Amino acid sequence: MSSATPQIPRVRRRPHGRHRSPGRRLPLAGVLRLGRPADIWFKPALSVVASVAAPNLTLLALGRLDLAMYTMAGSLCALYAHNRPYAARARALAWVVLGMLGGLAVALTAASLTTNAVVLVTVGALLAAVQKALCDATRIGPPGHVVLAFISSASLFVPQTLGQVPGHLALGAAAGAWAWIVGMAPGLVRPHGPERRATAHALNAAATYAETAGSGDGAARARAAAAAAVHGAWQSLLSTGARSAPRRALERLVVRAEVAIAAPADTEPERLRAWACEVRGAGPVPRPDDLGDAADELLGVEVALAVPPNPLLRRLGPLAPIALRTAVGCALAGYASLAFGVGRPYWALVTAASLYQANVTLTWSRGVQRVVGNLIGVLFFAALAPLAHLNQAVLVLLCLALNFGAEALIGRNYWLGSICVTPMALLITEFARVQQPGELMTDRVADTLVGALVGFAAAVAVTNRRAGARIEDALDAVERARERAVDLLDAERPEPGALESARRSLSAAVVELRATADAAAGEWWQRALPEERVMRAEQSGHRTLAATVRRQGLHSLEGAQA
Repeated sequence: MSSATPQIPRVRRRPHGRHRSPGRRLPLAGVLRLGRPADIWFKPALSVVASVAAPNLTLLALGRLDLAMYTMAGSLCALYAHNRPYAARARALAWVVLGMLGGLAVALTAASLTTNAVVLVTVGALLAAVQKALCDATRIGPPGHVVLAFISSASLFVPQTLGQVPGHLALGAAAGAWAWIVGMAPGLVRPHGPERRATAHALNAAATYAETAGSGDGAARARAAAAAAVHGAWQSLLSTGARSAPRRALERLVVRAEVAIAAPADTEPERLRAWACEVRGAGPVPRPDDLGDAADELLGVEVALAVPPNPLLRRLGPLAPIALRTAVGCALAGYASLAFGVGRPYWALVTAASLYQANVTLTWSRGVQRVVGNLIGVLFFAALAPLAHLNQAVLVLLCLALNFGAEALIGRNYWLGSICVTPMALLITEFARVQQPGELMTDRVADTLVGALVGFAAAVAVTNRRAGARIEDALDAVERARERAVDLLDAERPEPGALESARRSLSAAVVELRATADAAAGEWWQRALPEERVMRAEQSGHRTLAATVRRQGLHSLEGAQA
């Protein structure tokens, strides 16, 4: 049920910075192209199987497979936070379980108070909007709000009484606790695995940029990708808690990646890639000894940790248009499904919820992927249904296999994973009782088409005028961070850790500017984007970052001339 991380399209340079959003063509080429599998595709796949198997097999043994809907709510939390260090993962998974239970509680309470389908669809749409906003604001990562919306929306249409709600929530909480244990278990074997992967990614991205020698086609894109990877590695390392010896060694390697970005022409990409390969392994972390004692002086980790993150409410503010888009689209999709007489309007609601990405262009791509994957998945279900009807044990095993397949494939492209997600969702409806395959297939196809069409229409109609304002804010943030770094560069003796803190802030601001500009580039019906200002801000930001590296004495480590 994961959602592949969407690739945000780059801003295309136009003469005089003009950007004509209303005339944008919706892409078709490449929407269904398969990418490389994720580095750790097998971890979420195995985790969700382990998390789902124990509760479902227990319910099967007790003859109460009809309760699997509630345990699935907790079990599917095992899909989240696999890229986070274990200290941060423990907190993230706990919040995901609480968020899942909160949505489930609202849905079950609503289902027990009314059977009015219009009211239930409205509640589901509002829940989906809240889940979308919170997942985006907290940057929890794939599968984002989609799994939460799937569980809460489906639960709205399960017959319920108020007296049953506490017991059903208890089942979800128990399964959620088990999912938390499953998610944390790999830390017993490889406690620094996530931050090692983040560091290796930064080294490889820096090597790719170094191969361009800082010029030529693709250099700007490679530099932005390298800066984002380095920033992500620092975020990963800073969330681990105590500065253990392995973490200090990883910090030194991330510094190396930063040096490569500052001096690409004087960097040996093969050396960076060799370190990345070693870091990904299970052996000791390589130590670039020529870095000397300067690394510990420049890191300024304690200073960076002391900087509080933006409050959640401040991060939610810019997401209001996306939340409104989700609420309107999901509600209209559900209402349309009801108007067509489809028996399961929550499928149309979830289809619409799954579409909404950072901008309209990405939403269109996800819609195409969703429709193609669901239609093929319905045919796959037709082949599996006779086997699933043999007995409930086969049904449970098929769902486990489809869970694994979905997570193994969805990282390559969303439509490919949907081929497994669709029959799994259809088979889950048979946990309570055997149903007619033809009816299920007809409802699923109808709701997929209705949800995709209405959901995308809502994305176009509900404009995100704040996208341009966010670029202005991001530009201002880069300029403030750059000015602070320049002031410290001009100072004879800046305070200990101050220059490193300024460098981190500037790096984060430049990365955020690029992400904001790329997201805004795919929006419609907005004023022209300040593309030239963005380009100049990025260039000056990177030049200042390189100057801070030289000032801190690291540039010379690669043999570059100061």
